[in-house]
Amino acid sequence: MKQPNILFLLADDMGHWAMRNAGNTDIHTPNLDRLAQRGVKFDNFFCASPVCSPARASILTGTMPSCHGILDWLDGGSMDRASLSRESLEYMPHETIPIQYTDHLTAYTDILASGGYRCALSGKWHMGDSMTPQHGFSHWYTIGGGGVRYFNPETIEDGVLSEKEGYITDLIGENALECLDRFSKEDAPFYLSVHFTAPHSPWEETDHKKEYLDLYRDCDFNATPDLPYHPWQVFTCPHGQGERRKELLRGYYAAITAMDHQIRRLMDRLDELGIADDTIVIFTSDNGMNLGQHGIWGKGNGTFPQNMYDSSVKVPFIASWPGHFAKGAVCSELFSHYDILPTLCHLAGCPVNTKQEIPGHSFARWLEDPELESSRPVVVFDEYGPVRMIRDKEWKLVLRYPYGPNEFYHLTEDPDETENLFHDPAQEERIVAMRRQMEEWFLRYSDPDLDARKEGVTGTGQYCRAGSRAHLLEKYGPMPRPVKNE
Repeated sequence: MKQPNILFLLADDMGHWAMRNAGNTDIHTPNLDRLAQRGVKFDNFFCASPVCSPARASILTGTMPSCHGILDWLDGGSMDRASLSRESLEYMPHETIPIQYTDHLTAYTDILASGGYRCALSGKWHMGDSMTPQHGFSHWYTIGGGGVRYFNPETIEDGVLSEKEGYITDLIGENALECLDRFSKEDAPFYLSVHFTAPHSPWEETDHKKEYLDLYRDCDFNATPDLPYHPWQVFTCPHGQGERRKELLRGYYAAITAMDHQIRRLMDRLDELGIADDTIVIFTSDNGMNLGQHGIWGKGNGTFPQNMYDSSVKVPFIASWPGHFAKGAVCSELFSHYDILPTLCHLAGCPVNTKQEIPGHSFARWLEDPELESSRPVVVFDEYGPVRMIRDKEWKLVLRYPYGPNEFYHLTEDPDETENLFHDPAQEERIVAMRRQMEEWFLRYSDPDLDARKEGVTGTGQYCRAGSRAHLLEKYGPMPRPVKNE
């Protein structure tokens, strides 16, 4: 069978709840809804870490942060300090030298490139050394670090950093369209990663296009809860109540709708080029997001200590391939981002040959038959610094090493995770069994030298390599301070 093309669409900080097809009646996502109608939407898909850089590296390498070594969002190692302008240094103050953090591992793009694929990146990288194409990519259009202005951003193309006029979501979309036009004329299959910066903050009125902001001008924003701040909420994340809450939600939703518009252009171009039936389209987000859920504004590091609520770790996931995947279907089985590597290799007909042992399993069969029952006990794992999670369909255990506080939730009876049963004597046996399962799993799939529990991960950034390969004494940002409830 002919190898399919792959169009991989990745949002930044988009909660699983932030689509109309997920039940959010406030938001406008007609093209993500259209993609879901064409393919399979997964209701229980999870990131491997509820923050940007570790989550992205887990997608790429099929491993956990304690294996790939990116343990927090990267605040260093992306750029050569000498190449940065004074303005860039203001928002990238910890840059010293470029670091290719995942050079000791195999990425699925390495495997695809070896299997005959042309691999291209249009959009955010944020896994170190943004100037240099890595892991089989032959086209490289990205940004310097993790964040960028929405208007007139600095982008990198062919190793050159320059300011571009326009809106970053449009610029990423336009570059991706150019890739599709070029690849459609070639014989080789292509893999195109389109990594939007949307809907990551900032969400101010001046940061987004009026045409999208105006869609939410009169919105009451009833689809997200309006709760008092969580006691662990940190001030480093944008947060708001009253009218400020509506302003931030308006910007967040506008960013998503602008991205949705670019997704329409990409899907339409596949149709125009006559390659839609030959192309797998996947949409997901690097991590979840709270915009009021649990009283939190932010993802895993929206609180300190870091949180593992489903709103932080559950992500949207939609996949379409006409004539091959189910159409207009919903899958309720549990899968994780570390399952993507074996799945894409399976679909591309490329043997999974990696330097690292990978924990994931291909879910290709569920793309064809979403109601298929799993023959193995399905659990998912997450980690962020000293916080680890194990979750199945019914129960969730969150451990914060070494002192806690720890959490245990009965998800089928308490889906909003409001009643912590960790100290309930009736749950002791179940907690011990799940803890043992989690410990054994991490012993098998993590690198002791990169164990995130031994590092000073605070949620405020990582500056260089972790473990014994670190070249600085201070590797992580300062301890965050929670806000006071107002």
